[in-house]
Amino acid sequence: MDINKVLFISQEISPYVKDNDMSLASRMLAQGVQEKGIEVRTFMPKYGFVNARTKQLHEVKRLSGMNLIIDDTDHPLVIKVATLQPARLQVYFIYNEDYFTPEIVDSSTPRPKELEIYSHPSDNDERSIFYVRGVLETVKKLRWIPAVILCSGWITALAPLYIKKFYNDDPSYRDAKVVLSLFDEDLVEPLNEKLAEKLAFDGFEAEDIEAIVGKAATYLDLMKLAIANCDAVMQCSSNVNEQVLELVKDSGLPFLPYEELESAETVNRAMEFFHSL
Repeated sequence: MDINKVLFISQEISPYVKDNDMSLASRMLAQGVQEKGIEVRTFMPKYGFVNARTKQLHEVKRLSGMNLIIDDTDHPLVIKVATLQPARLQVYFIYNEDYFTPEIVDSSTPRPKELEIYSHPSDNDERSIFYVRGVLETVKKLRWIPAVILCSGWITALAPLYIKKFYNDDPSYRDAKVVLSLFDEDLVEPLNEKLAEKLAFDGFEAEDIEAIVGKAATYLDLMKLAIANCDAVMQCSSNVNEQVLELVKDSGLPFLPYEELESAETVNRAMEFFHSL
C-alpha cells in the first residue's frame, strides 16, 4: 500500500517519559518515518509530571474546547503541542484535569515511577476512552487522513475498536490500516468492571466488546479486544506476554516479530511492513 501519512497514538514518548522500550521506540519510529519524507502526527497523554513550561508545551486553541461525553458526563478536551528538536517532530498532548491531574513533584526528590502514572485504577477505563477519543477527534479536526495508525501501550488498546466500529464510515479512518505494537507491559490493576457499559453508551454492541463484557478487564482482555479489531501486529520488545503472542498467532494477522537492530534498520523494517499491508 502507498504510505503518505502515519498516525502514532502512543502511551509514552521519550523524552517526556523516561527512557524505556516503549518511549524510545515511539520516538525513534515517529522521527525515523518523518525523516523518510512521510507526514506524521504523534500523540501522547499530557501527564502531570510533564512540565509545560520546561518542555515548552503550548495549548492549541483551535483544537481545544471540545467536550467528550463519557458515561453521560462531559469532559473538556485540551490539546497542547511541543516540537522536539533538532528533528522538528511535533508531539500533540491530550489533556483533561479529571484524568491527567497535575502532580506537584519536588525537584529534589525522584520522579514517580513512570508506569505508575495511572494512580487512580478505578477510572483508568475512562482515562483510556478519553485519550483514544481525544486523539481521533483531534485528527478529524485537523482534516488529516492517515494511511497507517500505530497504537502503542495499553491505554491505546481501545483505539482499534473505535476506528473499526465507531469511526468506520468516517473518511479520516475508513481506509486506514491499524497496527498494534506490543511491549513488555501490564496493568497495575484490572480496569473498572463497568467499562463495557461505558462503551455501550457510545453505541457498541455486545458482540463488539465480547472480550470485556461482565468483567474487570485485564491486560490480556484488552489485547484480545485490540487484536480482534486491528489489521496487523508488530512486536517492539524482546519480552512480551506469551499469552498475547499466542492470541496474535491464532488471529492469523500479519505479524512483525521483534529483532534487535540499529535504529535506521528498525525504521526501514517497519516501513516495509506497513507497505505490505
